[in-house]
Amino acid sequence: MTEPDTRTTPPAERQRTVAVLGGTGFVGRALCASFEAAGDSVLALARTEPADLPAARFRRFDLSGSSAASLAELLLEEGVDVVVNAAGGMWGLSDEQMVEANVGLVGRVVEAVTSLPRRVRLIHLGTVHEYGMAPVGRSQSEQTTPQPVMVYGELKLRAAEIVTDAVAEGRLDAVVLRVGNVVGAGQPGHSLLGVMAAKLAEAGAAGRTAELKLAPLTAQRDFVDLDDTVAAVLAAASAAQLPPVVNVGRGEAVSARRMVELLIGVSGVDTAVTEEPAPAGTGPETEWQCMDVGLAEQALGWAPRRSLEDSVASLWDAQYAGALHKGAEAHV
Repeated sequence: MTEPDTRTTPPAERQRTVAVLGGTGFVGRALCASFEAAGDSVLALARTEPADLPAARFRRFDLSGSSAASLAELLLEEGVDVVVNAAGGMWGLSDEQMVEANVGLVGRVVEAVTSLPRRVRLIHLGTVHEYGMAPVGRSQSEQTTPQPVMVYGELKLRAAEIVTDAVAEGRLDAVVLRVGNVVGAGQPGHSLLGVMAAKLAEAGAAGRTAELKLAPLTAQRDFVDLDDTVAAVLAAASAAQLPPVVNVGRGEAVSARRMVELLIGVSGVDTAVTEEPAPAGTGPETEWQCMDVGLAEQALGWAPRRSLEDSVASLWDAQYAGALHKGAEAHV
């Protein structure tokens, strides 16, 4: 039998302080802005200070190169009430770096939070890739046994289990939000939509036709809007009680090709599309990713609100504005 957590809860009248780990990233920036808009005091933590700071106080802190004790000291000094882990890594990392960024880091975060003298809530952002794939037509709920099919998914699952194990032991007030494929303003340039948006914006700013070479793109995935994702995190930060894992997605599978088509349409850029043939021996996909998001509505009062057209429009507006700004700087 686990011992009850007797640490005190911060008084309700005090302004809440939220620390966003990875606060300068794609999702982290949006989280900082939304928590600030909600009246919270927000602290963004990241290894490198960017030229354009997020909408929060920023402190340089190397989450991978620092100890749990040093993180705990910082959280205690800042009087943090909620920690959101939006840090991690996939692209451009070695296998060793991926383990550190997605597993080692989370272990230290959990150790730091559980060592604090009062109760602090941890919201860890997981991923749909922890589930792996499912037969077409089958949704993946929180009760689905995860069977990741890629290294990133395997590592994120290990990280999620560090969090849920601590919750089960009564040592931690936390939730893992398994998030779908996020779409919105500031889309990472290495993602499919980020790459396509950059090509469209460059062509649009130059007044020429965009030339896109597209593979069949038949993969069907659960895409979710950035603003909706942020709303789920804010709801989790304020919920009285939380299940250990909650899915955050749209609850529908959409092909990658459809997303690219939406982006082309929203951009209004003249586009010449070249179809690349499917590899020999391949056929229609028999597996997809589609999350059941019913628990999110029950536990968080949350449901996806924005359409995929809205998501792609936000992505495009930010991308095109950036392209115009870059072009203006080049002519100064």
